[in-house]
Amino acid sequence: MDSKTYKVLIIGGGGREHALAWKCAQSARVTEVLVAPGNAGTAREPKVRNVPVGAEDIEKLADLAAGEGVSLTIVGPEVPLVAGIVDHFAMRGLPCFGPRKAPAQLEGSKAFTKEFLIRHGIPTAGYRKFTRDNFDRAWLAAQPTPVVVKASGLAAGKGVIIAQTAAEAVDAAESMLQGRFGAAGDEIVIEEFLDGEEASFIVMCDGTHVVPMASSQDHKRLRDADEGPNTGGMGAYSPAPVVTPAVHERIMCEVIDPTVRGLAADGMPFTGFLYAGLMIDAKGAPKVIEYNVRFGDPETQPVLARLKSDLTVLCEAALAGRLDTVKAEWDPRAALGVVIAAHGYPDEVRKGDVVTGLDQVGALPGKLFHAGTANRDGKVVTSGGRVFCAVGLGATVRAAQREAYAIVDAVAFEGAQSRRDIGYRAIAREERR
Repeated sequence: MDSKTYKVLIIGGGGREHALAWKCAQSARVTEVLVAPGNAGTAREPKVRNVPVGAEDIEKLADLAAGEGVSLTIVGPEVPLVAGIVDHFAMRGLPCFGPRKAPAQLEGSKAFTKEFLIRHGIPTAGYRKFTRDNFDRAWLAAQPTPVVVKASGLAAGKGVIIAQTAAEAVDAAESMLQGRFGAAGDEIVIEEFLDGEEASFIVMCDGTHVVPMASSQDHKRLRDADEGPNTGGMGAYSPAPVVTPAVHERIMCEVIDPTVRGLAADGMPFTGFLYAGLMIDAKGAPKVIEYNVRFGDPETQPVLARLKSDLTVLCEAALAGRLDTVKAEWDPRAALGVVIAAHGYPDEVRKGDVVTGLDQVGALPGKLFHAGTANRDGKVVTSGGRVFCAVGLGATVRAAQREAYAIVDAVAFEGAQSRRDIGYRAIAREERR
């Protein structure tokens, strides 16, 4: 391989992967970014090339990295991580940023995670776990509501139901155990409902050291005012005002540091992006709702829009166990991302709708990240549930919101749906000042 060649491989084809590819391509030392399989947006990025290999085809992805002389692979989605892609790349001597299969269980099994949290004294909601064989209908019906019902396995961010009544909780649990989310619901977790404000706290880990990313806040519900069904996320903004410097310190001391130490003590040191989904109560105390073992989506898009550092340098430092020697530099402005979803999302999604307005978007400030898009007959068409994430930057969250919605309003396809209130909590705080 030419010593001047520095290729990066991004695994995945969604909005998170478009943002990762866009960010890596900004590095002066990166000669080319490959995205497997990518989308219509990554196909348009300078220095970026899509490769038609699926994100779960681990052997072909390793062959691609080896054959192309890839210097660094970054894994976007959770499924290949939980399946052990990093172990396979390591076996072949290929640098791959992400956790190995054992610690990836933090996302692959909510039951595993709850046991880990309790064992290491990390604050979280009280819980019980069940399978179809031992499900206790009467116990669940007697629990105070609201109560949270979760499929233990991977359910694409949709396997969580906040039940407002006992009947709704029992119905949710039984539907999961009967296959509503496939094998992800073979085991379920019932949790107490936590009051407070949610925040996404993402860090980079090298097994020992940690570099925090910028805080963010996701909006999970489909419709304005946090109504409608849970989704994979309808928008996010960064930073999250609820994460004050004091709360940041508590999260590091009470959640992140004991998590990294606990994983190492359990013989499964964590290298990669660690995402803690947190509930922050009125006194600033954090509790873990969930872990993800990769960058969140749609948090990646606004967070990376604020990252000034070279992402490839940070990843390399982590793989070398040297994260204590680097720092992440941030744009002080706020960033806000709005998801534009397809007709039917988050249930039966219609695909193949033609997208218009992309040329107008190019003349606007901000950035439109593609997610569920494909090229067909020279046109961009929808190919998934979440189609785009429009990101704006501004001195205030309100200003970032205006920039993002200007992009949303320029893009059109039949059945498009998006929320109009992304960032409302932060904007309310700004307007109270």
